[in-house]
Amino acid sequence: MTNLAVKYNLETKSDNDNVESVRAAIAALTGEVEKKSASFEELSDRLAKLEAKANRPAGAANDNEPDAEKKAFDDFLRKGIMPAEQKALSVGTDTAGGFTVPEQFVNELLRNVTLFSPIRTYARVMQITSAEAKLPKRTGTLTAAWVSETGARSASEPTYGQVTLTPYEAAVYTDVSTQLIEDSAFDLESELAFDFGEEFGRLEGAAFVSGDGVGKPAGITTNADIAQINSGNAATFTGDSLIDLFYALKAPYRANAVFGMASTSLAVARKLKTTDGVYVWQPALAAGQPETILGRPVIEIPDMPAVAAGALPVFFGDLGQGYRIADRISLSVLRDPYSQATNGLTRFHARRRVGGGVVKAEAIKLMKISA
Repeated sequence: MTNLAVKYNLETKSDNDNVESVRAAIAALTGEVEKKSASFEELSDRLAKLEAKANRPAGAANDNEPDAEKKAFDDFLRKGIMPAEQKALSVGTDTAGGFTVPEQFVNELLRNVTLFSPIRTYARVMQITSAEAKLPKRTGTLTAAWVSETGARSASEPTYGQVTLTPYEAAVYTDVSTQLIEDSAFDLESELAFDFGEEFGRLEGAAFVSGDGVGKPAGITTNADIAQINSGNAATFTGDSLIDLFYALKAPYRANAVFGMASTSLAVARKLKTTDGVYVWQPALAAGQPETILGRPVIEIPDMPAVAAGALPVFFGDLGQGYRIADRISLSVLRDPYSQATNGLTRFHARRRVGGGVVKAEAIKLMKISA
């Protein structure tokens, strides 16, 4: 009460005045306590919401709000706005004014790529941050010899080299109606993801199979170091030749190897029998499992050559050991609202940089249609 007395000068007033002053002071103090209590309850509610949000499992919905990267990228596509989140969407200076897309968009692109390039699913994929990737490679092993107790020993040294993977650029642009972009109900991100993924998937899939390494990734069928097994027939391959191809690969690679061929070659393989009348092709044992040839999975690759004299329609190998893919830029998008403005269109330039090549030729074998 001392503080109240000082605050309201009780010592200078009459008893009645003092009583009224005390009542007023109590009322004022009660009001302050109620305000503090309300503020405390509000703070408690906010802390409870934050705690509940922090305890959500990974990937749970966040109040239906898009994350910062996705929202920033959507603003960039629709309005060309360069938001504060630009740094999070870009990597280095290689985008040259474009935007590196958020992770969710890239993941959707890669799912589309897999549909057209099953080699990416089986090969080893690495992300690089430079203009090229140099991989050390052992090219020769030690040579030992039996010796007597006091016989002379010979020296031997392994030899090493390196494989260089260079990422090459693929690019395409698409024009989208400006009014369509402005329509908030249009899922522009998903549409562009599908279009870009479809075209880049088709392009890189062909290069991984038959690219010559000039301005594009080097393919499997163009690699001169991969051994070719003759089919034993000048016009087609046989069940016995598939067995020869199977056992031409070293045993450690066979455990993870796959057959690769186009649908026309697969049609030939499904009709083949070994000399004892057993079909070499076997259906999947369960839903979601691959079909097999001689117990190993077979994947359909549209870009493999058709069966013809001198062609290489089938490969068998461990792509995880034998083929390497180097991704430099998954996808970069540049928005151009000017060049097609007179036609009511906005142009989007998309580009990606990817390299690929055979890094261990002994892990893959090719079937050649030849007698």
